[in-house]
Amino acid sequence: MVGAAHRPDRTAQRDRNHLSASEIRAAWPGLPYEVWRDTYDTLHRWLQIAGKLRLVNAPWVNHQWHVTLYVTSRGLSTLAVPYGSRSFQIDFDFIDHRVYIASSDGRRVELALKPQSVATFYGEMLEGLRVMNIETRIYRRPNELADDTAFDEDETHNSYDPEYANRFWRVLAQADRVFNVFRARFQGKSSPVHFFWGGCDLAVTRFSGRRAPEHPGGVPHMPDRLLREAYSHECSSCGFWPGGEKAPYPMFFSYAYPAPPGFAQAAVHPTSARYSDGLGEFVLPYDAVRESASPDETLLQFMQSTYEAAANLGDWDRASLEIGHDRC
Repeated sequence: MVGAAHRPDRTAQRDRNHLSASEIRAAWPGLPYEVWRDTYDTLHRWLQIAGKLRLVNAPWVNHQWHVTLYVTSRGLSTLAVPYGSRSFQIDFDFIDHRVYIASSDGRRVELALKPQSVATFYGEMLEGLRVMNIETRIYRRPNELADDTAFDEDETHNSYDPEYANRFWRVLAQADRVFNVFRARFQGKSSPVHFFWGGCDLAVTRFSGRRAPEHPGGVPHMPDRLLREAYSHECSSCGFWPGGEKAPYPMFFSYAYPAPPGFAQAAVHPTSARYSDGLGEFVLPYDAVRESASPDETLLQFMQSTYEAAANLGDWDRASLEIGHDRC
């Protein structure tokens, strides 16, 4: 595995061979944080509502993997959520800009994605479930956000720009595709590639197999006990985040918990990646990926090199945990 961060990946090679520069730009659209910030803030809360509906009905899975959403060919989905002897599913469609709620007994409700308040969306979502004979309650305040105004009281966040909602999903779709290539290289314990609605990030996580020290907690509106369960074991995690107050631009990120000594000073690739003391992780601006000759290869270099920094400095048993690139 030595030098794997510099070895061209077959997926990246196909990227270069079959797509022109203009086609690559179209596949990886621009997503300037300040331009779509109002839509982002509103959509983030709408996605939290759907995620919380999954949370309260799905059986608990380690590291809270039962709460996440998943990228689809049209948007984001809860996938099937158990409800008694039935199941239901919530799908956000960012092509036709609709939300579909479907149940296993054939019932279906359709809602429009359009400029409207969080309170209105929340009411329509719960009413749609009631029409399908699904009565369920969620904690009405958002998690991991400084402004935790209850969903049914939030009239402030009311924006929806369909162009940028679609771009957001398209970025997630590209990241999801490449993340799954990276995930396939690991035969140890690994998370699915999934979307955490609390932080509004898509992530994939690898584990060393060893217990981790207790997490200190401290995330806004997130119980410390949940963080301690989520980070119960040593891990290296990579993801995509659209940005926020601390870093107002979209980025790929990579961190280790616990971070081994020397992690922040490790040399990683590509050269546009750096360690952010404020965020406590390596970051790679999304624009550095989308503007590169091969976004797939650039992103895979970042994920591989930051993982190697965590695994080598943390003394992971890499020989038993990894799969050769030629098999992926």
